[in-house]
Amino acid sequence: MTPAIDLLKKAKAEHQVHSYSHDPKAASYGLEAAEKLGLDPARVFKTLLAATEKGELLVAVVPVAGSLDLKALAHAAGAKKADMADPQLAQRSTGYLVGGISPLGQKKRLRTFIDESARLQPTIHVSAGRRGLEVELSAAVLAEHTQGQFAAIGRE
Repeated sequence: MTPAIDLLKKAKAEHQVHSYSHDPKAASYGLEAAEKLGLDPARVFKTLLAATEKGELLVAVVPVAGSLDLKALAHAAGAKKADMADPQLAQRSTGYLVGGISPLGQKKRLRTFIDESARLQPTIHVSAGRRGLEVELSAAVLAEHTQGQFAAIGRE
């Protein structure tokens, strides 16, 4: 198991784990998950890390079919600016490898922002902490267990 799944089990949070055979040549981990699990890409969310101008790391959870609006994330976080975080720093602070970073069960608790489109879905899928492993849960359960806040941070 992964720290993300352990956290949900320990909390007795409603969730379902889905796995698929990950192709190392896949161009997009998130779109690969949607395709292999037969899901609408609007229900599959990727976990990205950004850094503010002061060096604070932020977690952004956005649909795999779109992209992260860094200006909107900075605004939501009360920062002047945000840029994508260095992948090595993202891996060190979360304890997960890029392509398998889960918003749940990270080594350090980071401020988390979830695109508000997640609330429109009955359930969403996020990485369970390993490439080829997804966890399905409600946006409310994700927000509760990450202390995440909803904001318009995604772009189509």
